[in-house]
Parts: sequence; structure tokens; C-alpha cells
Amino acid sequence: MNSTVDANPKLFVLDTNVILHDAGCILNFEENDIAIPITVLEELDHFKRGDDVVNFQARQFLRHLDSLTGDLLSTKGASLGEGRGTIRVVLGSGTTDRLQSLLLHNIPDHRILAIALQIQDQEKPRPAILVSKDTNLRLKAKSFGLPAEDYTTDKVENFDKLYTGKRTVENIPSEVIDLFYNQGGQVDRTKLPTIEGPRCNENFILRNGKKSALATYLAETDEFRRVEKLTAYGITPRNAEQSFALRLLMDEDIRLVSIAGKAGTGKTLLALAAALECRSLYRQILLARPVVPLSNRDLGFLPGDISAKLDPYMQPLYDNLAVIRNQFSERDPPAHRIQQMLESQKLQISPLAYIRGRSLQRVFFIIDEAQNLTPHEVKTIITRAGEGTKIVLTGDIHQIDQPYLDSLSNGLSYLINRMVGQPLYAHVTLEQGERSLLADIASQLL
Repeated sequence: MNSTVDANPKLFVLDTNVILHDAGCILNFEENDIAIPITVLEELDHFKRGDDVVNFQARQFLRHLDSLTGDLLSTKGASLGEGRGTIRVVLGSGTTDRLQSLLLHNIPDHRILAIALQIQDQEKPRPAILVSKDTNLRLKAKSFGLPAEDYTTDKVENFDKLYTGKRTVENIPSEVIDLFYNQGGQVDRTKLPTIEGPRCNENFILRNGKKSALATYLAETDEFRRVEKLTAYGITPRNAEQSFALRLLMDEDIRLVSIAGKAGTGKTLLALAAALECRSLYRQILLARPVVPLSNRDLGFLPGDISAKLDPYMQPLYDNLAVIRNQFSERDPPAHRIQQMLESQKLQISPLAYIRGRSLQRVFFIIDEAQNLTPHEVKTIITRAGEGTKIVLTGDIHQIDQPYLDSLSNGLSYLINRMVGQPLYAHVTLEQGERSLLADIASQLL
């Protein structure tokens, strides 16, 4: 959705998934008017019960719409407030001879499309535009001559400009690099005038061909601090990016960390190793990931009880835990300690839906596959953080399994874009695969 000030306000027709994505979406269309097909209200009725975020979004939207419309909703619509347009619910049969002859099934998407086409005919020459997160529905609308757009209010504007949390700076004088090793690892920013606009907790690879140093910028003291190679619970970084990530994960002052990267770059493994290394600072370590498909709809077709149904989704987290445990022999105290933590639930692996609503006090909370969360879901999780809690989100923004999200609109990209520069936040993108040579070649070539 890209609305601009116009002498003749547009009319935007909203699909159900836009409302489930952002219950406050109707306030983001400026002076333009909004139409809600009656089929959308019918679909929201199926989502109003439950504890998932989409259920909350449905309830919140319906309450807001009810408060705006009063006792009766006229065909002219209700005002959305000063400087904004109106909102109305559009009745219609949801079918047309043309749609019935060309589309195979009478499904809600097609009824919404039919009502949107009806609105287009009624409003001419005023432009009517369908807004949907569903790519396929947008394509169908365009095929019938109806303009269609994605809802882009919370999208990152330009993927190429998405913050990576790291930079490589060449031609650094040798004497400056030496200062990182001779001055306690801290160098005043004035010694590095070629670095423009460093962000708080941004990471740098400084080199000149002969020497190099890894450093992080500390905005509070306006200086660069050398990043040393740390080890966490038997796991040692294999490259500069992993060294950056492990330092951020083990820094008590940084309460929110995001780590992006393709499969095999070590995102979840580093986060779990850091949590185990820092376990004495936290009451509990929680590992969670969203269960896709959405709302567990397809889990009922899997055999077994709920634990058996969810195990396949949680297995990657157990695999990372096994990698760490295999750094030690079975009799070593660190390996035994992991088993004790699992048994006492000091270390807990769970679907994200089971974590929502819990009190997060002094918890090291790792959310894996965060690219499958919406911006609102990410906000909901982070705003539940209590005193002493650290939240880590990991994910690959190129590998999204949620049907209505993409690399620009997912919660992880949104978080990175909005939190840059905050002292409590740090991010790094891992690019070098370390799973195996075979995995790395396959990732590049296949």
C-alpha cells in the first residue's frame, strides 16, 4: 500500500490477511477511503477465538471497527478521524458470471475479488484498489483489470540497504591497528577518521594487507573496542562474523540481539552456546521457534500426541544442542550439566506459541526462525521482556515459510531496520557457511 495525497481520494479494498497482519492497518491510508467486503468479516469470525497473534489481531480490529461505526453503519461509511477517509462494509453476492466461468471454486478469496470488482464498477472513474498480502490473489485481481497492491506500511524500504551490523575497512595505518593490541583494546574514534557514521554496537574488520583487528563501536564512550576470540561452552568462532556474534551474545549490557544468515552459518549454535556459557546470569534458558504451517492447522494430520506432532519442528534445536554436547565426553561435567538443565527445565525447548503469555524475568530467550514472524509478533514477544532478560532472534530472511511474508515484510527484517543504533541492541549478518564444505558448495551452486 503506497497512498499519496490526492485531490480525489482512492478507495482501498482490504483483504482479510491485511487485517490479521496489522489490526491497526485502517489508520495507515491517509485521506483515502477503505472498503471491507462482508466476506472479510465472515473470515475474521473464524479467527476471533484463540491465543495466537492472529486471533488477537482479529479481535482488536473488530472492536475498533465496532467503536467507529456506532449503532448503524451507512453505505457512505464512518469517519476514521480528522485528516483520514471513511470506512464501510460492502455487501454483495460475492459472485459474478465472469468469475464463475473462469475460476473453479467458490472460495472466500474469489468472493472478496468479486466484491472488489463490483466496487470498481460502482465507483468509476474513482480508482478502487485491492490490498492483499496474498500474491496469488493480487495476480488474479490484476488479470481481471483490478489494480492490486501489497500492504507495505511495515515493510523495509530497500533490502540492499538493510543493516548488516558489520563493515570491512581497508588501508588502516599499521600504527592504529597496533593501538588495539597495546592500549587495552580501546581506541578513540578520532584515530579512525575514515570510518563514517559508525552505529552503536556496529562491528568492523580493520586491515591494511599486513595486519588486521576486529573491533566494535561503543557510542557511549565514542571509541572502538577490540573484539577478542571467545569460546562459549566448547564452541569457538571460525570466522570474524562469528566472533562478532559471540561477543554480542555474551555482553550483559546488550539485551536484544538479532543474527541473520543462511543455513549453516552457525546462528542458533552460537546463541545456544552463549546462553549455556552465561547460564549463571539467568533463571532459565528458553529456545523457541514458530511452528509453520500457521496456527498448527496441519498438525492434526500427523500421527501421535501433541508432543510427537511437534517434535519434527523442534528437532533442529535439539540437533544444535547435540553438537554442543558432543564437544565433551559423556562423563564430562558440562555434558552432564546440559542433561540436568533439561530435566529441571532450566533449559527448555518449546514451540513459540507455548511461550506466549509467560513471564520472562531473567531469561535468556532464543527465538529461532524469526523470519517467519510478523512485525507485530516480534513486537509482542520483545515487549514481554522483564528485568534481566536477554532476547536473541535468529533467522534467514531469504528462507520464509509463512505465505504472507517476504524478505522485506517479515518481523526479523522489520526489527533490524527499526532498532539500529539503540544501545541495548546489536545485530550481525553471518555470510560464511561453516556447516561443511559440501553444504557450503551446495548453498552457492544449487
